[in-house]
Amino acid sequence: MNRRQFIQSSIAAAGAGIVSGADEPWGSPVLDIHLHLRRETGRCFDHMEGSGTRRAVLLTRVADMERTKAEVALHPDSLIWFAAADPTVPGALESLQNAVRSGARGIGEMKNHTEADSAAMKKVYDFAAEAKIPVLIHFQEVAHFAGEGDFNTGYRHFDQVLKAHPRTTFIGHADFFWAHISADVPMDTGYPPGPVKRGGLTDRWLADYPNFYGDLSANSGNNALHRDPEFSRQFLARHHSKLMFGSDCACRDGHGTGGTPLLERLKGKCTGRDTLGQLKQLTTPAHFRQITWDNGMKLLKLT
Repeated sequence: MNRRQFIQSSIAAAGAGIVSGADEPWGSPVLDIHLHLRRETGRCFDHMEGSGTRRAVLLTRVADMERTKAEVALHPDSLIWFAAADPTVPGALESLQNAVRSGARGIGEMKNHTEADSAAMKKVYDFAAEAKIPVLIHFQEVAHFAGEGDFNTGYRHFDQVLKAHPRTTFIGHADFFWAHISADVPMDTGYPPGPVKRGGLTDRWLADYPNFYGDLSANSGNNALHRDPEFSRQFLARHHSKLMFGSDCACRDGHGTGGTPLLERLKGKCTGRDTLGQLKQLTTPAHFRQITWDNGMKLLKLT
C-alpha cells in the first residue's frame, strides 16, 4: 500500500467509525446486551473490564430503578439499562412506562410465570411498539430445580405473537429459545447436547420475522453454540445480522470468580468470555463484530 492509499483507507475507516482492534481485547469493541445489576456498587463495571466488553445493557427490575440509575451514572458512556416488571401485577405497565420516561432503553428481562401470549404480556408488547424500544424475553419450559416453574410459556406458538405485533422488536433468550435451534427438543433438559436437527423454530423464525432477534447469553446461548460446531458456523452465518452477544454471567470479575454456571463445562469460567471465545472460532471477523457490537448498537440506537 502506497502513502496515498494508506491515507484514503484511514479516512474511510474514520468516516465509518471503525475502532482500532489494537485497543480492544477481542480485536473489536464488544457490547454485552445482558448484564444483571450487582448488589455492590461498581461491580457491573468490574465484570465488563474483566470480560473485555466496552459497553453493556443492565437488566433490572423496576423496584431497583434508582439503584440502577446510580450505577449507570458512574459510567454513563459504558452503561445503559432496561427495566422489567411482572405484567400480571396491578400497575406493572405504568411502572414500565415510568421507567422508560426515566431513561430505560428497553424492556427486560421479562422472566415471569405467565404465558408469552397472555393479555398482560400483549399490553407490554403494544407499549414497546409505541415507545419504539425492544422487549427481551426469557423463554423456559423445563425447570432446573423443583419448584422453579416455567417462564413465558407457549414458545412453540410464538410466531403468532410475532405476526400480531409486527411493530414490536422482540429479543429471544434462554433455554427454550435456544433449544429450538433444533427441530428435536427434549423435555428433560434445558441444555440439549449433541447434533442439531435442521428445521428448528428459532432458526426459521429468525429468518422469517424482521422483528425477531436472538440474545446469545447465558448457559443456554453458550450451549447452543457448543453442541454442534458445524451447525453453529452455518447458523451464525445465516443470522449474523439478527444475533447479539450477551453474558448473563454471575461471576464477579469477568474471569469466573464466584460464578455459578449450571453447565459443568463452564464451572470456574466466565460464561461471557467463553461465549466470546466460541464466537471467535465459529465466525469471520466481520460477523464477529456484527454480533458483538454493530447489531446491538444499531438496534438500541447507540452512538
